[in-house]
Amino acid sequence: MGSCEHLIQYFWIMKLQKFILVLALTISGFGVSAQQSEAPKLVVGIVVDQMCYEYLYRYEERYSKKGLKLLMNKGTNCRNTNYNYVPTYTGPGHASIYSGTTPSNHGIVANDWWDRDLKRSINCVEDTTQSTVGSLSSAGLCSPQNLKANTITDQLKLTYPDAKVISMSIKNRGAILPGGHLSDGSYWYDFSNGNFITSTFFKDELPSWVSDFNAQNQDEMYMLGTWNTLYPIETYTASGPDDSPYEHLLPGKTTPTFPYDLKGMVESDTNVSASGLFPYTPYANNFLTDFALAGMRNEGLGQDDQTDMLCISYSSPDMIGHAFGPYSVEIEDTYLRLDQDIERLIAALDKEVGKGEYVVFLTADHAVVPVPQLLVDHNLPGGYFFQDTNFVILENDMVEQYGQNFVDDYDNLNIYLDHDSIEISGYDYDDVLDFILNRVRKWDGVKRVFTGHQLYNANVDDPWLNMVRNGYHHAESGDIIITLEPGYLPKSKDSESSRKGTSHGSAYSYDTHVPLLWYGAGIPRQEIFRPIQITDITATLTHIMYLQQVNALTGEPIEELLED
Repeated sequence: MGSCEHLIQYFWIMKLQKFILVLALTISGFGVSAQQSEAPKLVVGIVVDQMCYEYLYRYEERYSKKGLKLLMNKGTNCRNTNYNYVPTYTGPGHASIYSGTTPSNHGIVANDWWDRDLKRSINCVEDTTQSTVGSLSSAGLCSPQNLKANTITDQLKLTYPDAKVISMSIKNRGAILPGGHLSDGSYWYDFSNGNFITSTFFKDELPSWVSDFNAQNQDEMYMLGTWNTLYPIETYTASGPDDSPYEHLLPGKTTPTFPYDLKGMVESDTNVSASGLFPYTPYANNFLTDFALAGMRNEGLGQDDQTDMLCISYSSPDMIGHAFGPYSVEIEDTYLRLDQDIERLIAALDKEVGKGEYVVFLTADHAVVPVPQLLVDHNLPGGYFFQDTNFVILENDMVEQYGQNFVDDYDNLNIYLDHDSIEISGYDYDDVLDFILNRVRKWDGVKRVFTGHQLYNANVDDPWLNMVRNGYHHAESGDIIITLEPGYLPKSKDSESSRKGTSHGSAYSYDTHVPLLWYGAGIPRQEIFRPIQITDITATLTHIMYLQQVNALTGEPIEELLED
């Protein structure tokens, strides 16, 4: 072979190597768009705020075959799914679902916490450097800046920039944390005017489809009507009595009973606006579903071979649940109506994305404890931890011992100490900790008390300590963390009102045990009873979507979903 032929052969070898290199970079998503040919066209994440696992079965008889029953019977039902940290709140829940790790890594330790530098409480998605888009209010001063880990939505956008991620909720944190840092649009409800808004972190102006949706004023139309039960009230046998002593009154009501004349309630209380009361009705779920469908259509989600994500968080079940508790007719009616929204959403996905072209998962950010006063009245373990009373006593004890109070703040059962004052006073930090611990341990309703040092250094297999440790991050958490006995809730003051309604946040199964349903492309029909942690959702999505693991991932993939 002559030298000329050698040169020609060398030239084509170099061309082939360059082509392979470009192809490799394209597939990796490194500066060039790529597609996921085997992944579903759309992944829809549904988080129901404050949904107990048992709601799937208490109300199952009246669910539609094409709503929640479809997910339960035709998909994968993970029946032993739990949160693996405390506190079980909305912010940490959404962050953990979508980051695949616990607050010890992603840093969202509560809905709000004491900021040691600012000397005030801050919201988990607060960002005062941003501005509201879509409203003149301050409701848009938000971003995911406090989220220290990437989400599965971030990983999708990082790898495939052409993928679209749209996230929405009534609550700001329910929209912002799932959408992550790279969202193409995260939208939440402005309680002051009833519009969906965002912040300058995401957009400089609202897309026209969002403005058009806002212009319909759907919330105002709902608030001109009445919330009555979907079916005759005497058939609501999965609940307690409608007129219950354990339920709060909504504004304009004299009893916590149906029907709720929404227009009349607003007109009778000058301190209440229609947009402020609207999220306390199940119609806010209808409203959010309409908005999600508008987003799916206008953003073209699931319309090409590139996987997109739609994140929906239903907030109203939590707001209604706090007011009325898990055994109320109001909650039963809320879930019967939410089932219709799930049916409507699935039908739209079948029609517009295509059967077998999408994956849906449905879970909750936490569950809820029965109203503690109900537990007390039925001779069951439970009660109230009146923290204001206890902390006044602690403050007096510290003044007597040290001449001053070293507690900066207490929030979410976390005690924040003033480190500078302790240092200036010359007292030893560990001695102050021990002094407080010895007193807090004696308070009624307290189960365990932990310090930050203990959580970092303890080398024991203690399930309660591990739950607290998984929820602890040194920058945002307190110096001392309290856990309460089963059935107890923290309250500021003892009053008639404080013994109505309920909440969540504990390490007990009534707060940690939540539904987890999967349905759609390649999802087998099965029930799984082995333990699954909430952080396993993103670990599983990693393989469904053929992505690199999210940076701080600690969950494990649900192998039964992936075997086929």
